[in-house]
Amino acid sequence: MRKVIVTSVMTACALVLMAPQAAMAQLPDIATITEKYADTVVNISGRSEPGEAPKMPGMPKAPQGQNPFGGTPFEDLFQEFFRSLPQQQMRPTQSLGSGVIISADGFVVTNNHVVEMADVVTVKLTDESEYQAEVIGTDPKNDLALLKIDAGRTLPFAKLGDSDALRVGEWVVAIGNPFGLGGTVTAGIISARGRHIGQGPYDDFLQTDAAINPGNSGGPLFDMEGNVVGINTAIFTRSGGSNGIGFVIPSNTAKTIVEQIKEYGRPIRGWLGVKIQTVTPDMADALGIEKGKGALVTQVLAGSPAQRAGLKTGDLILEFNGRDIQKMVELPKFVAETPVGKTVPISIYRDGEYLVLQASIDELVEEGAEPVLPKDPQFTETLGMNLMDLTDTLRAKFGIDSGQKGVLAFDVAAGSPASRAGILPGDVIVRVNRATVNSAAAAKKAIAADKGKSVLLLMNRHGNNTFVPVRREAKK
Repeated sequence: MRKVIVTSVMTACALVLMAPQAAMAQLPDIATITEKYADTVVNISGRSEPGEAPKMPGMPKAPQGQNPFGGTPFEDLFQEFFRSLPQQQMRPTQSLGSGVIISADGFVVTNNHVVEMADVVTVKLTDESEYQAEVIGTDPKNDLALLKIDAGRTLPFAKLGDSDALRVGEWVVAIGNPFGLGGTVTAGIISARGRHIGQGPYDDFLQTDAAINPGNSGGPLFDMEGNVVGINTAIFTRSGGSNGIGFVIPSNTAKTIVEQIKEYGRPIRGWLGVKIQTVTPDMADALGIEKGKGALVTQVLAGSPAQRAGLKTGDLILEFNGRDIQKMVELPKFVAETPVGKTVPISIYRDGEYLVLQASIDELVEEGAEPVLPKDPQFTETLGMNLMDLTDTLRAKFGIDSGQKGVLAFDVAAGSPASRAGILPGDVIVRVNRATVNSAAAAKKAIAADKGKSVLLLMNRHGNNTFVPVRREAKK
């Protein structure tokens, strides 16, 4: 009996000792992640240069230090007014944030709001070395910025991982510069995905309970394999500090924007050309569908990819490029992520029928931006011209009126029949003989069908129509 009791006590003690070890084995190895990747996280400070006059709505712009009203009756009044302003308005301002090095040659990702007001951006590494950074490009709508520093050496860096593979409940680690204190590590889990917080049209945040505070902005969120799965951006707080609700830009969004900024200097977004609204349960009932999902089209913009695809007001868009639309707010993001020039299927519900349309996506050209063309544009060649269907992106590039119809002569080969006839890149073919053409394929077919020595084209250049006879090359 005594042996049994002793054996039972020893077994119980062994189980008690093993329990903490088993629990420890299930906890994430945060220390190893920190040791490996802490040096990839940087402090970012932005400074505005002193001496600029306060910006006032409606005031004309002038070079720094010059009176915008110089040479006018208001010159003296302007000088007197700004002499009377408190001097603190002219002092420099500073911002603090975090960032992560994503390449050995010094590319750094951070938030746009960390650097947007700065004239000088400084990046400080964990070894206390500092470098002035070049702002390669920014994306205010996604709150991202890409910087570049020249350290003269190979830098430690972290890779942008696959945020789509994250599951709610997975452990994550945030490293950053809260309140300017320097490298600080916090841990938590992915609390939710696909959060829309009203920051912009492309909201799609990860939510985490890893402590994020002011100064963490732009810092990385790591998974347990050391991949950057997000860029820490915002918090929900009433006190100014962390309440366990932080919002993070997914790494897949950051990867797309980074590559576009590297290539074009700015983000490139697709454009469909529809105005949409949410489908409420009452709307779903009226439409005769079971569930209020999708995006209801309230307007189709003239000349847009949506109009060319045949979309109509009242159509319910259910899928875009194979991606199911559960909420209306998902469609703008899906469209924006689509490469310019790509033709995608759009599944819709219309008058009791399910239809699939095909849309060729244009670029959303924002004010002041130079439009870009698809990487692999599809040309139709005839008479020495490379023809393209006329899109809003091409209209913007060549300065063609938004209402102009026809087919674009994208480029013209030197010495070709079209070149000898005086046709220039950017000219628009409106008619072939007397037939109106609105696609490159139709234009080529009509030109081939004409058996005369010359084909008569109605061309539009800078809003003016001119008939141009193009003499074919003699057959040898």
